[in-house]
Amino acid sequence: MLYDRVTIEVEAGAGGNGCVSFRREAHVPRGGPDGGDGGRGGDVLVVAHRDLRDLSSFRSRRHFKAGRGAHGQGAQRHGAAGETLEIRVACGTVVENLTTDARYDLASHGDRVTVARGGAGGAGNRRFTTSTRQSPRFAEQGLPGESASLELRLKLLADVGIVGAPNAGKSSLLRRLTKARPKVADYPFTTLEPALGTIDDDEGRQLVLADIPGLIEGASAGAGLGHEFLAHVERTRLLVHLVDIAPIDEQPPRQTYDAVRLELERYGSGLSDRPFLFVLSKIDLLPDADVAESIAGWRDVLDGDPHVCRRDEEPVVLAVSSATGAGLDPLRSEIFTHAIPPEERAHDGEHEQPAEHALIRPGDQSGYEVKRSGEHSYEISGPSVETLIARHDLTNHEALAYIEERLRVMGVIKELEAQGFEPGEEITIGEIAFDLYPGRQWE
Repeated sequence: MLYDRVTIEVEAGAGGNGCVSFRREAHVPRGGPDGGDGGRGGDVLVVAHRDLRDLSSFRSRRHFKAGRGAHGQGAQRHGAAGETLEIRVACGTVVENLTTDARYDLASHGDRVTVARGGAGGAGNRRFTTSTRQSPRFAEQGLPGESASLELRLKLLADVGIVGAPNAGKSSLLRRLTKARPKVADYPFTTLEPALGTIDDDEGRQLVLADIPGLIEGASAGAGLGHEFLAHVERTRLLVHLVDIAPIDEQPPRQTYDAVRLELERYGSGLSDRPFLFVLSKIDLLPDADVAESIAGWRDVLDGDPHVCRRDEEPVVLAVSSATGAGLDPLRSEIFTHAIPPEERAHDGEHEQPAEHALIRPGDQSGYEVKRSGEHSYEISGPSVETLIARHDLTNHEALAYIEERLRVMGVIKELEAQGFEPGEEITIGEIAFDLYPGRQWE
């Protein structure tokens, strides 16, 4: 079974804590603070790799976590950064961050994107030394890493997609044109997952063909196998629309053709606007005269379609037999004539968009909001004040004094007092509540 869609949970590493330490050695009785900083937490990256073909590696593991940053130590020894976690996926995987709604297209080998960033490490007590605070006995705590839910969806990187109704002979055609070995049998829905093969021409060019499972009426809405695999033809440059030259289950070929075209149109993503080659299959089952008559009739049918491939302004209608090999050489030639070569495809960004690193710019870190939440309580919100609280241990008196100092510099204390705040009243920042005593001398 092809695994082409999965949801995983990722978590970046937390930052290491800063260290509270003082230099103590012979002949240096008061060497001062020398606590090192904590290391930054490891990031989580998703990387496209050419060796993978689907998402089956996620069958048994859905949770991923990067390494935590090491804690700082004395003697100004900083903690090591946490180990970055790289999650490998097949080329052609679309990564959607369900937490932020960001979307990345990993089309080529080596494309990568950072989906969760590690938390910052905490500063050691050496960082808080000032002329009036020469022996700080507090340090910052590391911040937690980002977490996210990711949906991974695989879209095959094929140049040409072979589409048609079930049992139209797509798998047999792929076997004859390429070295692929898909399962072939004389009943509908033999193909339960897309199969890939490569086709070469005399000039050494190579294209990738995909045999897409048969489409039936209602496929775009989830009927049959179509809804599951229509996404795999989104990247193709050319479609080969295969139609059985004889009626299937008493359904005329024209009716079968119209049903498949309608499903492509309903699915969207520009599939119905993709150029296509029209190919009649299984011509070995009819006399040559009937085959010629059918070809002429289909040229008249397709003449008004702007998306059918043309030669000398006439619709190209090919007839092949996978059993005898008849018509395969002309088909191979037409495929290379109408499909965009790989060297041109690299410069066309319509279907292949290399992923870019997510550039995260912090919002207004200086902004905050103060509001009264009760008779003797206030709520303070804003990224700057919430980060300040998260970084410090509120059981440490020196840390509390530093928090008050920073709140005063930021203007929070002034805003509280303007709203009638009295020392000892409760303030809540994020999920943490504590009593604030501005100007108190902490022991």
